[in-house]
Amino acid sequence: MGKTTENAATTEELVRLLEEKQQEIERLAFLVEASKLLNSTLDLEELLGIILKIATEQTGAERGSLFLVDAERKELWSLIAHGLAKQEIRLPIGQGIAGSVAVDGRIINLADAYLDPRFDRSFDERFQFRTRSLLCLPVRDKTERIVGVLELLNKKDTAFSERDIEFLQALSVHAALALENARLHRESIRKQQLEREMVLARGIQRSLLPERSPQLKGYDIAVRHETTWDVGGDYYDFLPLNDHTLLLVVADVEGKGVASALIMSNLQASLRSLVLHLHSLEDIAATLNETIIADTKSQKYLTAFLGLVDTRRQGLHYINAGHVPPMVVRREGEVLRLTDGGMVIGMFPDVVYERGYVRLKPGDVVLACTDGIVEAMNPAEDQYEAGRLISLVRRIANGSATEIVDAVFADVEEFSAGGESNDDRVMMVLKVL
Repeated sequence: MGKTTENAATTEELVRLLEEKQQEIERLAFLVEASKLLNSTLDLEELLGIILKIATEQTGAERGSLFLVDAERKELWSLIAHGLAKQEIRLPIGQGIAGSVAVDGRIINLADAYLDPRFDRSFDERFQFRTRSLLCLPVRDKTERIVGVLELLNKKDTAFSERDIEFLQALSVHAALALENARLHRESIRKQQLEREMVLARGIQRSLLPERSPQLKGYDIAVRHETTWDVGGDYYDFLPLNDHTLLLVVADVEGKGVASALIMSNLQASLRSLVLHLHSLEDIAATLNETIIADTKSQKYLTAFLGLVDTRRQGLHYINAGHVPPMVVRREGEVLRLTDGGMVIGMFPDVVYERGYVRLKPGDVVLACTDGIVEAMNPAEDQYEAGRLISLVRRIANGSATEIVDAVFADVEEFSAGGESNDDRVMMVLKVL
């Protein structure tokens, strides 16, 4: 009787071992198929769903979440939660069970999550759920860096086992590779989309600027604009007020990129509206200052030169609002710097601007530019500066306005070759015939 009982026990043990081996073989085979499945998509949302489906089905978990590490924001975020409507969950790294695993990489396996002080019950209250058992483990990339955290809840009828952990660790290796590929793909798509949007934005911004210089009797006018970014904050314009007056505008919004480009477009719209209703340069500058302050809450400012050419009296009325001083280079060599005006626009309210005036003579060359010209640097970090610009214009003063503009750009390029160039450039020339 004793031997019969012993043999029966041995047989049961063998059957159990065979069943475990069979289950192990099946899981290994499943991992191979799972790897193929994980590499079948580059869509991040779909991939997260696949990983969770595999993890929950193979471990018998009721629900699960896969949190990804957002290192820049120092957060974990989950795009999908199994068994719940799709929504994004974010929590600081270090907070809660998942946050703790993201910090130290230790596996947490709890038979009753409510007994662990790190467990945040607010999620259960939020989603009307009752967490019992919990398994949380890190997902590491090939460099052993933690890129995600897998959290499974409520294994059916029991707690999560060591075999569950071993399976999920094996799965996480394949999951990490697939997640990396999906992340790179997502970044590539976003980069392509951003590039397309920037090309469109650049086209829109260019359309806001005059296509050509105006024809003005007795004057030769030319302008050139180059940006180092797809969009920028440099601005120029020609606004005819009547048959005898032309408003010249050169402005430079602080900063670079999309934010500055938006202020530039706002500046253009505001300025074109103001000249229809205001006929004083002082009033135009002051109202423009208040408009930019109201729109940007003093978070952005700009420098501007407003020059009103009066063809009947051969004069130039102007306001310089903190801009690089335009210059009048005269035939006999004299140089006038146009500095009258006031503060930069958009920084302080209630600024009073004062108008300047210069009488223009035949042969005068009026130069207005942004700081990308005079502050261009060579490899030795020397600036181009106004002195070199004046010397160049004196040598070529007999050329046309277009020839002068092109010569200035060529000289700046030659001077700054090999140096850092991270500023937009506008050069406007008004030559009195």
